[in-house]
Amino acid sequence: MAKTPKKTVTGRVLHDPVKDKLRPIFPLDLSKCRTIDELVRAMGDTAFTGRQIGDAADVLEAMARDKDCFVVMTLSGALTVGKMGLIFCDLIESGVVKAIVSTGALMAHGLVEATGHSHFRYDPAKMDDEELFVAGYNRVYDSLEPEVNLDHVEEVMDLILDKWDASEVACSWKIHRRIGEYLVKHSKGRGILKSAYEHNVPVFVPAFTDSELGIDFALHKIARTMQKRQLLRYDPFEDFEKFADTMLATNRMGIFTIGGGVPRNWSQQFGVYAELLARRGYKKLPLKRYNYGLRVCPEPVHWGGLSGSTYTEAVSWGKFVPPEEGGRFAEVFDDATVALPLIVGAVLQRIGYYKK
Repeated sequence: MAKTPKKTVTGRVLHDPVKDKLRPIFPLDLSKCRTIDELVRAMGDTAFTGRQIGDAADVLEAMARDKDCFVVMTLSGALTVGKMGLIFCDLIESGVVKAIVSTGALMAHGLVEATGHSHFRYDPAKMDDEELFVAGYNRVYDSLEPEVNLDHVEEVMDLILDKWDASEVACSWKIHRRIGEYLVKHSKGRGILKSAYEHNVPVFVPAFTDSELGIDFALHKIARTMQKRQLLRYDPFEDFEKFADTMLATNRMGIFTIGGGVPRNWSQQFGVYAELLARRGYKKLPLKRYNYGLRVCPEPVHWGGLSGSTYTEAVSWGKFVPPEEGGRFAEVFDDATVALPLIVGAVLQRIGYYKK
């Protein structure tokens, strides 16, 4: 017969953690870790950010293995300058990610990378920021984007926009698809837009004018005006409606967010839009909420911005299925250049894309 815990002199009842079925944690034994997956699984049995990375891999694996789940990846920050681009290619080519919502900067810097141009380490002992400007080196924290790289991006955009049929309305996903097609024909290296084109993954940039590609579009408009050619029309609602139609056709949805900002919010507000369609009587459909969520972002929640907000907060907006109804979420408060390779490397090993 099991003994009933007795009260101590302070009135506390000291429980047995085994009987309470608490999950133990273990020391990280690196001598037993031979793969990324083994390391991340072991980290999941530790604490703090290490445990967050382990839990995150479990959620991403669940998304990847759920054949009815459509996974959207949202990207912000200078992650292609940070050399995370091939990880995004792997996520697309493995079939895990089905759509991307991004900042424009990520796509512009990714185009630089895909066409064989380089980014460089910044050495503050050699040049300060004023000297960098004069030399044509744009600094991104500890790395440099030469201005000549962005001139090349403009050349690519001009080639694409010059051939654009003025009767076709432009939007970000169409432009990025054309860039991907260009890369397939003219580049040998890998790149996020090239992989997206080859695997029919749409790439949306909601804040398109806030980017090098948006500037290039504006410059092309001026050139057309001077040449007395018909101007191209850009309509951001072409993106909105394409994304909405794509998501309405899904059975279950997952979101894999790196950073926050406009890409995260634009993707998440689909649930609100779907609910309003039903409430206004425009369409008969059930609540469309994300079943899975994985976020890698060091932004703290207490600033009150969306980038740092929790998934449970988003439940209150009708954007996510609550955990009580089967929603699965993980949040990692870490630099993406540290957490992302570990999480993705582990999961792609688990599903067999990377050999162990």
